[in-house]
Amino acid sequence: MARTPSNMLKLGTTAPEFYLKDTTYNKKWFTFADLKGEKGTLVFFICNHCPFVHHVIEEVVRIANDYRVQGIGIIAISSNDVVNYPQDGPELMTEFAFENNFEFPYLFDITQEVAKAYDAACTPDFYLFDNQNKLVYRGQLDDSRPGNGIPLSGSDLRGAIDGILYNRSINPDQKPSIGCNIKWKTV
Repeated sequence: MARTPSNMLKLGTTAPEFYLKDTTYNKKWFTFADLKGEKGTLVFFICNHCPFVHHVIEEVVRIANDYRVQGIGIIAISSNDVVNYPQDGPELMTEFAFENNFEFPYLFDITQEVAKAYDAACTPDFYLFDNQNKLVYRGQLDDSRPGNGIPLSGSDLRGAIDGILYNRSINPDQKPSIGCNIKWKTV
């Protein structure tokens, strides 16, 4: 299990637009503008097989359920190369979303252009944008990692989302997420 950190996209960056197919219930194509929230938007890169994702997915779904009703758009994206990692293919993404009770889109980035636009490096990798689509947080969910004994809390990400919702300052000193590297296509 490789431990790859986030690249930490520059705060203030405008959310890169995309047009991706949802693998969950409706199988529709969406843009960032279609899915953004009234008060802000959380975009996160995950995949089906990563042990770091498996470690945090329950808390991520709790966060999504807690905050989407408060005006935060929630968008999950998988960008892994499915030729060499078929366990991350769209059909299995649908299963993963169903098994984990996703009530938000799980989009498939087949070209990997969206991951490149976000400068995503690992799974999970979190990006929080305000209501002006400006990046206010990128980095870790919290300090918990597989095997380190720290309980999941989602405290770093929850603190940033609360900052948007309650007009609080968001600390710009943010810790990178750590996870499996995105499985880039080889040419």
